[in-house]
Formats: sequence, C-alpha cells, structure tokens
Amino acid sequence: MNRDKGMEFASWYKREHPRVLASLVLVSGDIDQARDAVDEAFCRALTRWDRVSTFDSPAGWTYKVALNLHRRARRRATLERHLLPWMTRATEVPAPADEIWQIVEQLPPRQRAAVVLRHVAALHEQEIAEILGVTRGTVSRTLRAAHEHLGQVLDEDEGDYDEHGGKGGEHGGKGGEHGAGADDNPKESYHVST
Repeated sequence: MNRDKGMEFASWYKREHPRVLASLVLVSGDIDQARDAVDEAFCRALTRWDRVSTFDSPAGWTYKVALNLHRRARRRATLERHLLPWMTRATEVPAPADEIWQIVEQLPPRQRAAVVLRHVAALHEQEIAEILGVTRGTVSRTLRAAHEHLGQVLDEDEGDYDEHGGKGGEHGGKGGEHGAGADDNPKESYHVST
C-alpha cells in the first residue's frame, strides 16, 4: 500500500472505528467480543483497502465483517459455556452505553441491529439492508416497528420521573406541588423520530 492510501485508511479508521465499535457493542451487549470483532474487521479492511475503499460504504462492509465475526465468536462462546459451565461472564457494557443497551436489548434482534446501524453507525437503509441480507422495505418496516416499541418503553418509563428528571421525589413523583401537572407534556422530550 502506498503512502497516500495509508493516509486515506488512517483518516477513515479514525472517523469510522468509534461508530462501528459503538454499534457492535450495542447490538451484542459484550464490549470485549465487540472490540475483538471490530479490530479484526478493520485489519481485514486494511489488507483489502485497495478494493474496500472503492465500495459505496466501506464502513458498512467493515460492520458486516465485524458482525459475522461476532456471531461466530458468540456461537463458540455458547458451546464453551455448555462444555465449561464454570467460565465467568463477559465484561458488562459500560455506562452510558449500558443505559442505552437496557432499552435497546428489549427489541427483537433484527430491530435492535437495524436501530443501531441507523442511529449509531449512521448507515442508510439500503446499506443496512445489504448488511442484514433483507430488502430496503423490510429495513424501513423494521425501523418503524422498533421506533414504536422504543416509544412505548419510554412512555412507560416517563411515569417514574419527576419534572426535574429525577426518580420519584419528595412528593412521590407525579402530582403534588413539585410533580408533573395535568397540563405538562413530558412525551415531547421522549419523541422518537423515524
């Protein structure tokens, strides 16, 4: 690889690595496996950079490779847990990703992957379709269903917070002098757009 291609890859890597890693962490819930898979995927992108750099979405290709590597590692880990049940659990996802993960993990796997690829990896629906092996229309419907589900989860959770964003409070959260009144509309701050 010549110097210019090396500089191009380095610039692309600095820009895309954090997004691809964050996306895979949120999809997998396992930061160690995600790091391993993403690092290996970027190594593969580097060794094939002359070809990968010409793709419409080199980050999409790299994410797909990382996702496939993660799936293989997860299958292997499942087998190891079955054969070696005393093994310890993988490292937990750190906050604030952990807070996001607690909400996103409630989604079915395809919805979870689509939401993360769209909103964390910032990929377009067509790129997501190629990664997931589905049509663009399926991605659109999947994202719509995921957004509706997340909106419902957030609506359920909003009752647990007072007007200052804290849990409960001196007057039990809702109502009372310091709680959300009938005219308040806390849903506005939780709107999930599509």
